[in-house]
Amino acid sequence: MAHVVVLGAGIGGVPAAYDLRKELPREHDVTLVNAGENFYFTPSNPWVAVGWSQPEKISVDLTPYMKKKGIAFHPSAASKIDPQSNQLTLENGETISYDYLVITTGPKLAFHEVEGLGPDNGHTQSICTTEHATRAWEKYQEFLENPGPIVVGAVQGASCFGPAYEFAMILDTDLRRRKIRDKVPITFVTSEPYIGHLGLGGVGDSKGLLESEMRDRHIKWITNAKVDKVEAGKMSVTELNDKGEEHKKHELDFNFGMMLPAFLGVDPVLEVKDLVNPRGFVLIDEFQRNPKYPNIYSAGVCVAIPPVEPTPVPTGAPKTGYMIESMVTALTENIKSELEGKEPHAKATWNAICLADLGDTGVAFVAIPQIPPRNTTWAKKGKWVHLAKIAFEKYFIRKVKTGSTDPLFERYVLGILNITRLKNKS
Repeated sequence: MAHVVVLGAGIGGVPAAYDLRKELPREHDVTLVNAGENFYFTPSNPWVAVGWSQPEKISVDLTPYMKKKGIAFHPSAASKIDPQSNQLTLENGETISYDYLVITTGPKLAFHEVEGLGPDNGHTQSICTTEHATRAWEKYQEFLENPGPIVVGAVQGASCFGPAYEFAMILDTDLRRRKIRDKVPITFVTSEPYIGHLGLGGVGDSKGLLESEMRDRHIKWITNAKVDKVEAGKMSVTELNDKGEEHKKHELDFNFGMMLPAFLGVDPVLEVKDLVNPRGFVLIDEFQRNPKYPNIYSAGVCVAIPPVEPTPVPTGAPKTGYMIESMVTALTENIKSELEGKEPHAKATWNAICLADLGDTGVAFVAIPQIPPRNTTWAKKGKWVHLAKIAFEKYFIRKVKTGSTDPLFERYVLGILNITRLKNKS
């Protein structure tokens, strides 16, 4: 009998726990460990931050659903990983032994790397967590009483640019609906070398689509931007040229700011030096397992992926939802194979489907695979994307509640588009 422990109950961890429980014989135990009882659908955080949604609408108490599926659930964060003895220590003092560990923790938010950044000890808001988005909504309501300049974007080292674009456009839409957009200059500040780079070297005509959208909405932008520091109501930014040399200094006044930070591995993962790269992201091979500790697998934002290309200001590669699901499917098959005495063989496609809501319209991106060179790149704009994202939120939360992570009809529809989770088995 083997014990498989999944660490982290986000978009990767919950499907991993469900899939492992479904695929492994009942003689094996599956345990989910998470910092709290709830799953949060983080792609909807931009809506929470402007009051279009509420935390209770995008969260699920996992306790009854894990129990129903026969998955042990520990709602306490891990404080230490000991890969030598195959043990986890939790913050509540419990110790859990494992035969296989699946790390799906997501990131630590590195606000401290830029002076004055972040909602806790700084002067900007965040939509990285639902708690942060809720606090951003509180600050946004204060802002509406005294409207003025807004700064939105992503700092150097960031790897998740999509939500920043979404939030800028959603703010524009919300302010227009409130008929105060004329009082609010918006500036988009990003470490990307150009608008629509997305940490991926662009996807289809993402540059043209997003630049056009921002011009139509009168949103100014600064690319190749390094945020030097943030003070109350003021952001100091150095703009570099394409050679990485200082081009221009900017002092941006703002009444409301939301800047996405760079990511690190969470502390208990970061502390295991042979497991991670210098930023604390889990090193994996083509089968989603760690080379040093082959009984440790990983998926999601916490895995190490090199930047797609060098950029004047550092940027990282994002890990999108379907890409993460493909990682989960691969690691599930590989752990199952190992328990059957076979070699791992499943390789994730890392295909990407992204629905970016822009408030009253949206842009859909498809990249097969996500990391270039690609077989397919595709980007389309339309109101249907906004509606599709609303539907997808409800659909994914239903998957969390039912435990059906890869329904037959989903495979069929995506199969028609040649979008699959696994590469051909070797």
